[in-house]
Formats: sequence, C-alpha cells, structure tokens
Amino acid sequence: MSSDTVQQVKDRLSIVDVVSGYVKLQRAGTIMKARCPFHNEKSPSFVVSPDRGTYHCFGCGVGGDIFTFIQEIEGLDFKGALKVLADRAGVEIVYERGNAGEKDAKERLFSLMEAATLFYQSRFDADARAYLNGRGISDDTIKSFRLGLAGNGWSDASDYLRGKGFSDTELVDAGLSKKGERGGLLDKFRNRIMFPIADSAGRIVAFSGRSFGPHASPEAPKYLNSPETPLFHKSRILYGFDKAKQAIRRHDCAVLVEGQVDLVASHQAGWSNAVAVSGTAFTPEHAQLLKRMSDNLVIALDADEAGMKAAGRAARAALAYGLNVKVARLPEGLDPADLILKEGKDSWSAAIRDAKDIVTFLLDVLRERLPQQDRFRRAVETVVLPFLADVQSPIAREQYVRTIAHQLGVSESAVTEALRNMPRAPDAEAPSFRAPAAARPLEPAKERLRQAIGILLWQESLETPALSVREFEQALKDAAGDEDFAALRGLPAAEAEVLRFKVEALYADTARLRVDATLLVSSLLRDRLSRELAEATEALREAERRGDDVAIAAQTAVCTLLTNRIAKMHGVV
Repeated sequence: MSSDTVQQVKDRLSIVDVVSGYVKLQRAGTIMKARCPFHNEKSPSFVVSPDRGTYHCFGCGVGGDIFTFIQEIEGLDFKGALKVLADRAGVEIVYERGNAGEKDAKERLFSLMEAATLFYQSRFDADARAYLNGRGISDDTIKSFRLGLAGNGWSDASDYLRGKGFSDTELVDAGLSKKGERGGLLDKFRNRIMFPIADSAGRIVAFSGRSFGPHASPEAPKYLNSPETPLFHKSRILYGFDKAKQAIRRHDCAVLVEGQVDLVASHQAGWSNAVAVSGTAFTPEHAQLLKRMSDNLVIALDADEAGMKAAGRAARAALAYGLNVKVARLPEGLDPADLILKEGKDSWSAAIRDAKDIVTFLLDVLRERLPQQDRFRRAVETVVLPFLADVQSPIAREQYVRTIAHQLGVSESAVTEALRNMPRAPDAEAPSFRAPAAARPLEPAKERLRQAIGILLWQESLETPALSVREFEQALKDAAGDEDFAALRGLPAAEAEVLRFKVEALYADTARLRVDATLLVSSLLRDRLSRELAEATEALREAERRGDDVAIAAQTAVCTLLTNRIAKMHGVV
C-alpha cells in the first residue's frame, strides 16, 4: 500500500480522536491520562501525547501510535487497523503500482474469503429468501449481512474459486474445502444458508452455515462453522462485532445472543449492539474484547436448560474479566428471533431492559424451581456462590452477600465464610498484557542522566519548546561527557519514547522545567567531575607507589583542577 495512504490517515485522525473512542481521557497539562484499556488498574497509568501522536502505559509497558492502538484493542493486524482507520478518516487505501499481484499469503486468504462470500451470495435463491422472510428477516437485512447459500453440489464453490486463481492449498487453509477420499477437493459447506463472519475491520474470515434445503441430511448438524484457520480464531472473534462495536460504545452495553439468526434479527429490531459466539463457548478473550468497548453485558441466550448453562458459563467468564453482567429472561421455548417474530420487537426490547444482574437472576430462578428451603439453600451454595466469587467489585459482593443471607435466613458472616472457600474462575485474570517484572533500580547518577535526556528528547519533539534545545543539548553533553551522552542518544526508539512520556508526565503541570533542567545539568557535571577526581586520585596513588615524579606532577595538577572546579560549583571558592 502507498505510504501516502498511511500519512493521510495520520493527518486526518489525531491520537486523541482514536483513543477517546475507547477510553475516557483526562487532560493533565500537555498530556492526556486514562486507565489503561489493556490491563486492569485502579489509578491511571496510560498516557497520551497529542503533540507526538503516541501513547504509553507505565503499568503494562504498551505503547505506539494510532495504528498500534487499533491493532491491539481490536485484535487486528496492521492492514486491518489501516482499513478501520482509513474508513473512519474517509481515506481510500491505495496500493503501490507493481505490488498489486504480490500479496502475502494472509492477504490472499482474505481475498479468497471475499470471493467465496460473493459466490454464496450469487447462489442465494427464492427458497432461502422465503425461509428467512418467514422468520422475520427482511431483504434489506439479508443484503446488509451478505447472507448466501451453499447448494447441493459436491464441489461447486471449490471449482469456482479455483477458476479465480486460488490454489487447492489455499482453499483447504481457508476452511472452504476438504480433501476427498479420492484426493480431489470437496466443498466444506453444502445445503446451508451461509452467514459470513467478519473480523473487527469487516474482513470476512469464516462462515457459519445453517442446514437448509430438501437435500440437507437430517443427521447433519444444524449449524456448521468454519474450522480454525490462519484468519479465524473462534475464541477471539464474535459474530457481528464489526457491525456492533460502535453501538456498544454508544449504548455502553453489549448484548450476547446464541445464534446467527438471533443476531441478525436483533440488529434488525434496533439492537445493533448485539453479538454472538460462533462454534465455541464465550471465552475470556471474548470478554476482553467487549470490555474494551463497554463494562456492561446483557446475556440473552435460549431459555432452555442448555441455554441457561451456556449463559452461566458466559457470565462467569465475563464476571472474571470485570464486566457487569445481566441476564435477559426470555419466555420459555422462545429464542430471541422467535420472540421478535411472534411478539414483536417491543417484547425483545423489554426483555433486554428488564434484564437482572446474574446473581439476582439465579436466585429468582432457583426460588421458582426449588420452593423447599433446604433444597434452595443447597442450590444457592453450589450454583450462586461460584458466580459471586467472580464478582470483582467488593461493594457489589457485599450487597449480594446481604441479599443471599436474607433469602436463606442466615447471617451475613455465614455466607461470607462459605464464599471464602469458593474457587475463582480459572481464567479470572487473563489480561493480554502483564506488567513487566520490576527492574533493578538505577544508580542516582544514571537516573538523573536518563531524566535529562528525556527532557531533551521531549523538547526536540515540540514545535515550540520551552527550552533552547541546542543550548540544553550542548550543556548536557558537556556535563555528562561524550561517552554517556552518545550512549543515551542512541537509545532504541521505543525506549526513547518512554523517556519522553516520563518527563512529559512529570513536567506537564509545573513551571519548574527550566529550573530543574539547570539543576540536572549541574548535578550531572558534579557527578562527572567527582568521578574523574576519584580516577585521578587513584592514578596519583599509583604514581606515588611507582615513584614516577613526572606522573605525580601531572596527576597532582589534574586533582587540583578538578577539586577547584567542584569547590566552585559548591560555592566554596
């Protein structure tokens, strides 16, 4: 792609524009601060520099520009992040001439999945349309979600995609085809309505196919999902997330449903903040992805026993990651799509708005099903307390303890004691980045030198620096000495950026920059002179041991000169 495209995106989107869409930034002088979206923390250690267009977290060590931020927060590669930001900035992605046919292997798989989506869309027929219309899905929604159809042919998709220049290996790697017993390729999906699954950037990475048509085998699974591929990782991708992420941020809430039809119907009914899992349980990675958009999750899975168990597993994963979890209770026997079709979208909206927090929901369900107090108590211990152990807010936990104690007719201390013995969810602490191990503290002189270099780097990056950069650089070089100065001048870019952030955070709200910069230079000069005096003194002793009169005279002169300079700095002479 053209380097001009990247620069145009940077010109149109500031780091504040991008980051503030995910976290609440607060100004602190010339910088912005927030609690880090990449790890759990109570006090803000995530810093954004509007002047340089970069960010850094002092808690977990992550940092970069708008592209690395989108890559990390939405789980994308660079090209995916570029697509997200280019769409937001209204910039067309231009590929440089001569590189159009030199796509890497992953990019070819993306092209293959796009071609497959178009193929399945072209096969969508009147019967499939009638079925979805009968379930309340409109033609506009079918088009918006790019739904398609895999027919009865054994290799229709494979043959078509081969004709588009894709290899057998690529078809298998993308999860679209499989090797037949005789060595040929067979389509992975047959007799199914096809739901394309996209990554956060909107690029198709997988499919979920619902069994459909007169030739569909009754023994085939109702839904068939793409296998794990280089593009598709089930534990990290939620169906509909690419369409839902803006609505999740806008409503400050995500809605989790079970199936593709439920998801599509929910979006059509106005709840465009809905997402669904695809071929796997709700995972800590899913919870992490949603938490970057909102702290709130409503689970609206089927009301049958399997759905309740799935809701419970999802709730534990979400609670363990710090989400506030509620459960929407649906009428018995109805999934979200059926509820919308039979009772209208207002009933679906009411179910979401009336959702109860997970602990209250479980208590209500158990009380209805187990009116006997002893059975109810045992069920609360085995079913409810494990969820309570995952609640991260101590205030919320105490409120739940009080509610449970009241319903059981026991003391709060008894509930607390039982809760203390409950294990946390195994994935309760799974941030994508962990704080680095504490480094050995630097010597004071080294720390002062790094701080001074940080000031220099920071001032150099500003259009209107508060210090004379040239004068400060020369004074610092004279004070530190050529060797130490050159070593820090050659720091890796990432480490230099951390130093900039440290001093920017330190001096953003103070007028003492000039004073401290002068004191740092003076301190570094004293450090160097003291170090040279110690070396000269040792050399003098060595000359005296040898009886070398010439060396003694030379080293004595050096010691005298250094002693006078140090004394002058301390105001003694």
